[in-house]
Amino acid sequence: MRSGRIAFMSLLALVAVSVPARAATIRITIDKLAFSPASVSAKVGDTVEWVNKDALAHTATARNGDFDVTLPPSRTVSSVLKKAGTVEYYCRFHPNMKAALAIAP
Repeated sequence: MRSGRIAFMSLLALVAVSVPARAATIRITIDKLAFSPASVSAKVGDTVEWVNKDALAHTATARNGDFDVTLPPSRTVSSVLKKAGTVEYYCRFHPNMKAALAIAP
C-alpha cells in the first residue's frame, strides 16, 4: 500500500511540474493619440490586446521589426509575444506616439 502511495505522489508531482504557466493578456489602449500604458512588462507567450479607442487608424510598429500591428479605428487586435527583449514601438501614421515593451523569457 505504501509503495502505491509513493508512486501516486511521484506521478502527481510530475504532472504539477509539467503543467505550463498560464500566459497573461496585457491590454494596451490607444486613446487621444497616445499608447497607455507607455511602458509595459510582459513574458514571451503573453498576448497583447491592442485597443484603439481613437477615430483614427494607428499601428504598433516595433523599431526592431519584431511586430507591426495595424489597428483600425475603434477596434481591438491581439498578438502573441514571441521573443524576449526590450522593444520600443511607435505608430507609423503618428510617429510622435511612442511606447516600450519589456519582454522577459
